Amino acid sequence: MALIPALLAVFFLWFFRDPERVIPSGEGLIVSPGDGLVTETIRLETPDGPRQRISIFLSVFDVHVNRSPIAGTITAVRYQKGKYLNAMNPASADQNEQNIVTVRGNGVEVTFKQIAGLLARRIVFTRDVGGAIGRGERVGLIKFGSRVDVLVPAEAELRVKPGVRVRGGASVLAAMPAADGARS
Repeated sequence: MALIPALLAVFFLWFFRDPERVIPSGEGLIVSPGDGLVTETIRLETPDGPRQRISIFLSVFDVHVNRSPIAGTITAVRYQKGKYLNAMNPASADQNEQNIVTVRGNGVEVTFKQIAGLLARRIVFTRDVGGAIGRGERVGLIKFGSRVDVLVPAEAELRVKPGVRVRGGASVLAAMPAADGARS
């Protein structure tokens, strides 16, 4: 009977792992806020103008620690109650429970959403508005299967496409046109 609690303990220790990552250096690079599979890249209109959205699905097998896509200042954090649709469903980007974070640095503004999924019932964000953050620094986590959406400027050069696996803080999603960084 002790086997079941031991297996559960091992699973939770494995699930909440937080590996160290090598953060890419280079001007204008935008890194992934989470580990997972890129499921969609689209252009869209927002109240702040045109943007590109990169959607990343985090399965229960991925690391769920989230990281800042750019270095800068956290200018906004907004929690939105919502549903718990499957995170692979495009409607989850607008309808699911989520935490929406905007970071501004070096003239670039990037917004990322921590989106709860079918199993995810808890979003953790550990930073405050006005705080400085480095590219790839830990900002929180989403417990169990979930999704992360990243809204980058329309002029950013995407470095990923659907079907690519990314690692939080280590994989470059996009670069601003003047960026001179390494591809990931």
